[in-house]
Amino acid sequence: MEKSIYIHKRNNKKELFSFEKLKKSLFAAGANNDLVKVIVSKIQSEVYNGITSDIIYKKAFTFLKKHHRTSASRYSLKRAIFDLGPTGYPFEKLVGALLREKGYKTQVSVILEGICVTHEIDVLAEKEGNIFAIECKFHSDSRKISGVKIPLYINSRFLDVQEKWNSNTKNQTHLTQGWLVTNTRFSEDAINYGKCVDLNLLSWDYPKNNGLKANIDAYALYPITTLTTLSKKEKHLLIEANIVLVKELQAASREMKHIGLSDLRINRVLDETKNMCPLK
Repeated sequence: MEKSIYIHKRNNKKELFSFEKLKKSLFAAGANNDLVKVIVSKIQSEVYNGITSDIIYKKAFTFLKKHHRTSASRYSLKRAIFDLGPTGYPFEKLVGALLREKGYKTQVSVILEGICVTHEIDVLAEKEGNIFAIECKFHSDSRKISGVKIPLYINSRFLDVQEKWNSNTKNQTHLTQGWLVTNTRFSEDAINYGKCVDLNLLSWDYPKNNGLKANIDAYALYPITTLTTLSKKEKHLLIEANIVLVKELQAASREMKHIGLSDLRINRVLDETKNMCPLK
């Protein structure tokens, strides 16, 4: 029988720990039934009232890494996205790649003229003659939530560039909609405002079953910070070389050698990337 355990979340709130939720997250990462049973049993024997969610995560991750590296990599996705920082550019590149998978043509960091002022747009996407201006709100802290002030600000910028773009008779496309993407969550007011003004919102788990995590898993667009075969320093050296996605490493042996990886380690990294993102 599972005992009731109250844990401390990163936001300092207490919450009843759900073993069922833990099971689902392990299955979602690719762990098989036997491995999930072993991990859940191990954690059941070690948890206690007041334990932090970070400690539980580390216990599960360590066990996964020992027995199934690919599952450990997928399990670490949320934290791996935080590790893309401190700048927001790698996150913008990830969002751009996600849109390309969905059939959009994309540009990252685009300067657009507005009626009032000039704006830098994080990602500009085009599909079937419609243009979408996407702003990315990257947080390095999971406790940060994008409140209503963020979409209010983003929508006002969008309206400024939209009026300028659509009034230009030389443009053969239509600036249709603004988007706001974050790696954490939106407040309820932010979501309601987005719906009201037709600002498309995408967060870690919003819209339900179609949030950032669901899309990354669906297209296997994992950031290199998920990998267990690279050190933290090596990951950031590769990000500095503009390699953000696991898929990009499959053709980046020269870059890995440049940052000091031996042929043996490169092969280990490539094996992990192929398991996470099988070549089509």
